[in-house]
Amino acid sequence: MDNFQMNLEKYAELVVKVGVNLCKGQDLMIESPIESLELTRLIVKKAYEAGANFVQVHWQDDVITRSRFEYAHDEALDYYPGWYTSMLERFVENGGALLNIKVPDPDLYAGIDASMISRASKAMATARAKYQHYVRTSKFSWCLIKAPTVAWASKVYADLPEEQRIDAMWEAIFRINRVYEDDPVAAWRVHMDQLKRVRSVLNEKQYEALQYRAAGTDLRVELPEGHIWLGGDTENASGIRFVANMPTEEVFTMPKRTGVHGTVSSTKPLNVNGALVDRFSFKFEDGKVVDYQAEVGYEHLARLLDMDEGARYLGEVALVPFDSPISNLDRIFYNTGIDENASSHLALGSCYPINLQDGVSISSEELKTRGGNTSLIHVDFMIGTADLEIDGVLGDGTVEPIFRRGNWALAF
Repeated sequence: MDNFQMNLEKYAELVVKVGVNLCKGQDLMIESPIESLELTRLIVKKAYEAGANFVQVHWQDDVITRSRFEYAHDEALDYYPGWYTSMLERFVENGGALLNIKVPDPDLYAGIDASMISRASKAMATARAKYQHYVRTSKFSWCLIKAPTVAWASKVYADLPEEQRIDAMWEAIFRINRVYEDDPVAAWRVHMDQLKRVRSVLNEKQYEALQYRAAGTDLRVELPEGHIWLGGDTENASGIRFVANMPTEEVFTMPKRTGVHGTVSSTKPLNVNGALVDRFSFKFEDGKVVDYQAEVGYEHLARLLDMDEGARYLGEVALVPFDSPISNLDRIFYNTGIDENASSHLALGSCYPINLQDGVSISSEELKTRGGNTSLIHVDFMIGTADLEIDGVLGDGTVEPIFRRGNWALAF
């Protein structure tokens, strides 16, 4: 077995044993691009070896995805099949686990009218609201991972000769997922323990607010009473721990819906439903985006913010040190699942109820009363820089440093 094949086997085992942490007797659903055939076959093998009852693969293809916007009749853009959402809901309710190889082409919808993408996205989000609630409340185990595709590798490694790009992407994916360690599963457990120490310190602090300062950013984010910092692995409703995103370097919590004030500037491009938005900024008043700019993709950003009433409020605040494995690669991946773990970030839209004490068991109305935001969307955008400073404001008004020069100022 050559080195690449050995590492691919280790990666497949890692995402089954740590990502979804598959248990004997479970069903597994895999959503995979057709270019990831070899990896997907290995994951299926590892899943059955781990005791899976049944593994279902849903193949995806960017050409087919784009065809809908090129050839479907206009009314079709407002449709999303109820039979598919019912299947997803039943799958979760029956205790299944989901693994998604999520690698959209950053330029997939180039030349497609933004309103068409927005309509289709809203139809899908509306139809899948119950399923997304299951996702955001960790009712089941789910994991997003990455694998190279030609389109994605060509975007990220455009500076390399074409024949080197896929190999370069695999090298990056293996590195940021600790696959090169002798025992990646053990290395991930050490990593999870470190993130647990970080979130424990933050949970003990119970800051009332975070204050951000950087070039183009002067922002105050209040945190609701009873907020919970999470990061690394999460426990589902059956008590099984899983990692929702691989790689992961963040700790995150819930901001107070009406407690965000000031301005913030993005530091990395954002892939919004297959369209790039870049060099953008927001102005917040009482939690709401009241003004915004974007040098690239303004129309796509505007439609995202108009998705529903909650789209202009924040649902997540996440901290990632500038000196971290992905950030140190010094490359933009045009994939939120990776870029957000190279940079401190915020998210527009729905919060995760798991970030609030008893948040999973309360109604949407009570969640909102206690400071959480609800929306059809949840879109992360990156704000971390080498000069980012963050202060934490304690209940007695004391202000103490959390980040200095982009990195932790707290001891863990």
